[in-house]
Amino acid sequence: MSIRGVFASKADLAYAELRGRILSGALPAGSRLAQYDLAEDLGMSITPIREAARRLSSEGLVDLDAHRDARVAAMSAEEARHLLEVRLSLDPAAARLAAERRTPQDVIALRLAQDELLPVNRASGEEALTAHRAFHRAIHLASHNPVMIRLLDDLWDKTDRYRRFGLHLPEGDAPRLRDHAEHARLADLVVEGDAAGAEELMRGHVALSLTAGAIEALEAAADAARG
Repeated sequence: MSIRGVFASKADLAYAELRGRILSGALPAGSRLAQYDLAEDLGMSITPIREAARRLSSEGLVDLDAHRDARVAAMSAEEARHLLEVRLSLDPAAARLAAERRTPQDVIALRLAQDELLPVNRASGEEALTAHRAFHRAIHLASHNPVMIRLLDDLWDKTDRYRRFGLHLPEGDAPRLRDHAEHARLADLVVEGDAAGAEELMRGHVALSLTAGAIEALEAAADAARG
């Protein structure tokens, strides 16, 4: 089956493609969406592209004007802070639930994801980011709370732009071995059923994430622009 067969309509396909390109940075923040070029690239008319742009606008990922021009929404310290605040609420709660509810199958999935981890820095790049997400999602799934899992999936997607931005800061060159060690400890706490310990460690882990560094850099850039 082709990837097109996975989607119910061309608008769904266009939405998934554009959203993926925005979140991965392939379509950079602030860049114009060349809708006719995108339509040609995806082998479809302009209508599904426009529908996708409207849908992405409702998510805050695309800015539309009265003339149907579309741009990838700029990144801001305010949005990054809002995303981080929600993560600081949900991720620790998911870790607590995972430690309380993990099944033998969850433990196997978590250990397999742990084995694929690399320190998340510029040198390891996309491979590390993909493994990092898989590890955290294994914890989310072990919470066995489908509402929380959906919220965290969406939150993770929207934070990706800031996570990748963080890799281009000076901190992105650091080995980040502390993060790597924390992942191992998080897995142990969940497997051991230490709910309080998993929750506490996850809160500190998120607070010192690449997104936190991105917030500081974006705030400094905004201050410099105003000054």
